[in-house]
Amino acid sequence: MDNCIFCKIIKGDIPSTKIYEDDHVLAFLDISQVTKGHTLVIPKRHIKDLYEMDEDTASHLFRVVPKITRAIMDAMGAKGLNVAINNREVAGQTVFHSHIHLIPRYSDQDGFTIRFTNNMDQYSQDDLITIGQQIQNHI
Repeated sequence: MDNCIFCKIIKGDIPSTKIYEDDHVLAFLDISQVTKGHTLVIPKRHIKDLYEMDEDTASHLFRVVPKITRAIMDAMGAKGLNVAINNREVAGQTVFHSHIHLIPRYSDQDGFTIRFTNNMDQYSQDDLITIGQQIQNHI
């Protein structure tokens, strides 16, 4: 796609610090560096988000993520690592070329947070069964 910043990085029109590359996947340092070593892993084929990704692309993409994760952890001396995928604008996606964030963690004060609201008291077991069945019906 002509106006996609990640497609331009893949073509070499925009410089990047490559971490890993094969025929289908590119991993490079995120210029924002939320934490030191923050890496993006992307399919080379333009795919808007995970919702539009086919199984073969997903299989290859997620097959290389552990290899890159281990390299980041070992090289950077991180104590943990967050894997984040934002799909669609409401979920915080700002570049509409599917990508996985690998964010090394050094402490709980390293500048990155993810907090989940505990809504356990909002859903009964019957609610969870109904929600689960609704999702299962679409698989």
